[in-house]
Amino acid sequence: MLTNQAHLRTKTLWLPSLCIIAPLLCHLPAATAAAIESEKAAITEPVASTHQHQPAAAAKQTLVLAPSERANLLTAAAGKPQASGITTKYICPMHAHILSDTPGTCPICGMNLEKVEVGSLDKSGGMKEEVSIRVSGRMQQALALKVATVERDTLWKFVETVGQVDYNESQIAHIHARVSGWIEKLAVKSMGDTVKKGQLLYEIYSPELVNAQDDYLLALDTQKKTGGQRYQDLVRRAGLRLSFLGFNENQIKQLAQTKQTQYRIPFYASQDGVVETLSVRDGMYIEPQTEVMSLVDLSTVWVIADVFENEQNWIVKGQQAEIAVPAMDLSGLEGTIDYIYPELDPITRSLRVRLVINNSQAKLRPKTLAKVSIFGGPKKDILVIPQQALIQTGKQNRVIVKQADDSFAAKVVTVGMMRQDKVEIVDGLTEGERVVISGQFLLDSEASLKGSLMRLSSGHQH
Repeated sequence: MLTNQAHLRTKTLWLPSLCIIAPLLCHLPAATAAAIESEKAAITEPVASTHQHQPAAAAKQTLVLAPSERANLLTAAAGKPQASGITTKYICPMHAHILSDTPGTCPICGMNLEKVEVGSLDKSGGMKEEVSIRVSGRMQQALALKVATVERDTLWKFVETVGQVDYNESQIAHIHARVSGWIEKLAVKSMGDTVKKGQLLYEIYSPELVNAQDDYLLALDTQKKTGGQRYQDLVRRAGLRLSFLGFNENQIKQLAQTKQTQYRIPFYASQDGVVETLSVRDGMYIEPQTEVMSLVDLSTVWVIADVFENEQNWIVKGQQAEIAVPAMDLSGLEGTIDYIYPELDPITRSLRVRLVINNSQAKLRPKTLAKVSIFGGPKKDILVIPQQALIQTGKQNRVIVKQADDSFAAKVVTVGMMRQDKVEIVDGLTEGERVVISGQFLLDSEASLKGSLMRLSSGHQH
């Protein structure tokens, strides 16, 4: 008696399981289906006779299969693909692993299974790369779907970056005294002072300069008395020595006329500029290696800009650029790429380029940030789509295409240049196709789910 009851309970547990997989029997081989039907009949007959003695609450039981068993059942039910075309499945909205070929309810939560079309098969029985999605017109309006046409256009190699205004290093003059001595008077008081060519910078007392002047005057006096060619050459060499020690031509002429030795020798600026560094003060002792000051001419300045690594092949020497300095309300300044540095910054992975800008009115100040726009050449007659249509996953790039029958398909594309809010399409699309530019992420998520169902129903194991 106990053995019969246990046997009946075991068969009762099998009955809901057979009810769950009954919709899949149509896909099983004939021999397998017949065997399961006979087993079901054998179980049903004794169970029916015992149902009258069971309470109503215990008459129905649900058996939830393990994921591996469920996958095996789905694989067996799918079998070999029958033909190309849309495959209709029914799936639980709350439990995506519950899959059926016929309408019904979810054995876990009891919700009605929703109908989905999981795409089509190719001639070889494999899955197509495109996954079709059908969305009603009302739902398209609710999702605010917008499309754009794949078209041919011209994209310019246009680089927008930032840079910093800097001194033109070729216009910096370092001023050193070529003798040892003491600063008797310093005419420049601080860094940043503007200096004009010929302006007094400092006066110095140096015994070496005093001796050089005395030698020159002695050579002049000797040459005048004797008038020989030999002493004339001596005068020339004495004057050349004064020139190398820092005397200018006017100072040498004045010395020859007055025949008076100067003890405080003045030195004058050789160019216009701004004092960049000032290393001395009144009364300091200096030597030839001491830098008294440095002057920089700001009539031209450099802008050092950083270009991203993937844009470095767009940059060539001589290209035109436009510079704007928002902090100083300056825009439309023209510059030219003067030099491209030979290596990338290992931290920022950027390439530095140097632009030369005319600054005759001294409006640009060094160390100021600037916006730089570098104009490269055009890339003509290429397929482009709006950049917002591109779905970048890290592993591949996809777009959602609206097809002629108003269904949607996810396509993998190969992209090239990205500029002006447009993307170059190298492969994957043709001219005239329509791509979704708004709401495409929801469609892409649905396509990914359907792609997974297609692979599962076709029997592929991953």
